[in-house]
Amino acid sequence: MENGTSGRPSPEAPQGFAPGGPSFLRELRDAVTPRAMTLLLGVLVLALAFVVSFVGAFHSPTPRDIPLAVVAPEPARAKVLAELNGLPDRPLSARPAASEAEARAMVLNRRADGALLLGAPSGRTELLVASAGGPSAVQALQAIFEKVDGREAVELRDLRPPNPADGRGLSTFYLVLGVIIGGYLASAALAASYGARPANLRRTLVRLVALAGLSVVAGLGGTLIVDTVFDALPGHFAALWGITTLATFTAAAVGMAFQVLFGPAGVAASVLVFVIIGNPSAGGVYPASLLPPFWAAVGQALPNGAGVTLVRNYAYFDGHHTATAWWVMCAWAAGGVLVSCLASWVRGRRTTPPPPPR
Repeated sequence: MENGTSGRPSPEAPQGFAPGGPSFLRELRDAVTPRAMTLLLGVLVLALAFVVSFVGAFHSPTPRDIPLAVVAPEPARAKVLAELNGLPDRPLSARPAASEAEARAMVLNRRADGALLLGAPSGRTELLVASAGGPSAVQALQAIFEKVDGREAVELRDLRPPNPADGRGLSTFYLVLGVIIGGYLASAALAASYGARPANLRRTLVRLVALAGLSVVAGLGGTLIVDTVFDALPGHFAALWGITTLATFTAAAVGMAFQVLFGPAGVAASVLVFVIIGNPSAGGVYPASLLPPFWAAVGQALPNGAGVTLVRNYAYFDGHHTATAWWVMCAWAAGGVLVSCLASWVRGRRTTPPPPPR
């Protein structure tokens, strides 16, 4: 006798579980709760924000106010500066330099991305650059001078190219990217194991100490990889170890602060700050002078951009032009610690039962 006449449900189509049937809808409601729907919606928003941020930052790099030192004979200097600063869309921010030595110092001290020498001893117009600071900026300068009348014969001189094992000079970016991801994932792992909000201030301090220890090890490992294993950034081991340790702990402390404030949603806040906004604006693939205004404005105010500046300028430029980056990184780290401790202390006072009456 067939299933349809025996009263037994068909194994291919369980009775009451047809799509749209009452059992299917009940199972759907049980499986996809309102909380799950909220989490899925949050993931969707983060995914689309990731696309918007990265495509928005990188889809059309346009030079804007690239710092350029200019050495020119006194009678022509003002005219040259006016011409360069008056180019359409203002791709250059030209400022005078008294001599070739001063112009070289401006490039190597990171006060300028390039230096134009008019009337150089060679008899040709020279453009001094340091491609270790970002090959994209050098390419942008070359393209600008190819379009400027009378600058076709500009001779490029690279004062500080990347190390041979550093490729396009992106090891600094990927080193900072790796340790920052490790930092906020470490705080997320602690939250997943023991709850996003520590029970009290003492537990918060214990977590922070554990994250600090992990940061030292992560910084050491990252520095060994770029210095010893791949020889990409050799010769500055102690400085890079200190910077990467601070970058790891900064991401971990800020990630923990987000979790203490927002619970599990704090992980999403970390992804928003460190990945969606921080990575494209950090100055790795393109420097700030080639990014759209929003990314250019926020990049060096976030740990990602500050970390890339610190690593790059210590690896290639003897630590010049890093004061702001140190302040930014330390402010984020201190803020993460203070917010974590203060929020845990306040929450602990709210949840502590009152003493019994005497």
